[in-house]
Amino acid sequence: MSLTSSVLQAVQTHAAAEYPRECCGLVIDTNGAPEYVACRNAATTPSEHFVLPAEDYANAEDRGAVLALVHSHPDASAAPSDADRVQCEASGLPWHIVSVGQVDGRAECGDIQTITPCGYRAPLLGRQFAHGILDCYTLVRDFYARELGIALNQYERDDDWWHNGGDLYSLERLRAEGFEPIADAPCRGDLVIMQVRAPVANHAGVLLGEAGLSEASDLSPVANGMIHHLYGRLSDRTVYGGYWRECTRLIVRHREMRKRYG
Repeated sequence: MSLTSSVLQAVQTHAAAEYPRECCGLVIDTNGAPEYVACRNAATTPSEHFVLPAEDYANAEDRGAVLALVHSHPDASAAPSDADRVQCEASGLPWHIVSVGQVDGRAECGDIQTITPCGYRAPLLGRQFAHGILDCYTLVRDFYARELGIALNQYERDDDWWHNGGDLYSLERLRAEGFEPIADAPCRGDLVIMQVRAPVANHAGVLLGEAGLSEASDLSPVANGMIHHLYGRLSDRTVYGGYWRECTRLIVRHREMRKRYG
């Protein structure tokens, strides 16, 4: 759907007012006419991403059917990120993205792009990082689902949870998901739990061995391969050794993989 001139003006006004924070809002249908509803950005790092509160969504929905979601990209183009595409799929709504930057000391909006749900899936290799949306745990979940046919639960996680009492990779939680520490040599599909510049284990990767990925058939074999997604970088395959071995705190295997290995 395209934006009417009045809705576009409301979006641009909101985006400029919120700069350098990302703005977010919803386009709703009010008596057959589209209307923009400005919402709050509840993210702890609002200049980097947005979190639209459920309360704001519900309040807008009470006024009319939600037609689309809108957010801004401060000091960046309106090109959708991998996280935008993934969240667009999850929402089932069109997304409008507007760029906004500073011109002569004033916030001004630039281009606007629209994306719609189309079945997009972020690739296992080379995906952009967005904490809580596309991060190391998301990669683990996607790998197990796509490559091994094993479903893992999703967990809400705040930015910097490892410094604020969180423990995403606790042994208790891992066991609840069907993992147990290994006593033998690591195998493809084993989950590596690491502690990277944090008071608790806060990073995870999956061992590939020399095997590749079904969605990357041209991937050259690498001994001791591991796929992971480090903060601020693209997801990649690396060699499990050196630093990664040093920061490893636990290696676990899922019960379904134990059945396959015998």
